[in-house]
Amino acid sequence: MSWHKEPLVGFDLETTGTDVETDRVVTAAVIRLDAAGRAAPALSWVLDPGVPIPSEAAAIHGFSTDAVRLRGRPAAEGLAEITDALEAALRAGTPLVVMNARYDLSLLDRECRRHGIPPLSDRLGTDPAPVVDPLVLDKHLDTYRKGKRTLQALCAHYGVALDAAHEAGADAVAAVEVARRIGAKHPEVAGLTPPALHALQRKAAADQAASFQRYLRRTADPAARVEAAWPLIPQG
Repeated sequence: MSWHKEPLVGFDLETTGTDVETDRVVTAAVIRLDAAGRAAPALSWVLDPGVPIPSEAAAIHGFSTDAVRLRGRPAAEGLAEITDALEAALRAGTPLVVMNARYDLSLLDRECRRHGIPPLSDRLGTDPAPVVDPLVLDKHLDTYRKGKRTLQALCAHYGVALDAAHEAGADAVAAVEVARRIGAKHPEVAGLTPPALHALQRKAAADQAASFQRYLRRTADPAARVEAAWPLIPQG
């Protein structure tokens, strides 16, 4: 049976910003979808990151500093539960679907280390795997298509409904559905085992980073560096 017809677990974070080394988790969702696409009850979290939430970030995901101070759980408590849920999924052999995985998984890793929680890679003894990243797969399989490659753009391209963009649960489910559509459309990846698919994406992500780095060095900054590691950026 092809991986895209099997159970998958979607994971998404909404955060205070875009820097994996310094920004914090605000909301998270982990949702398992069975082979028929039926979602189990979502595991979801609202956390108080302990720092002010920039207005630009709050405008995207809807959670202000006051809101998380009122409704959010202590960050360390929630981060441990999120990591427990991801560890359980991967130990059960269920692929983890994460849009732009190097961002979400790396930021979660740094948050765990910040709060003294064993991160996912330490628990597993390796980088998280198998991971399915719709962004990496879409770029690999349809390299020269013009336009944005945000989750909203991929949903529009693959015909997936996304009614509540930047709500972690909705984004997690949408990422799974996009991954399934990619698998259904592209037999060259549908037939791979999850470990083989993971290995393909690791190489594809590195190739994509190298290509973008060459472009930046040619057009903007001769010293530009684009992170090649996937699905987890090593700790500096």
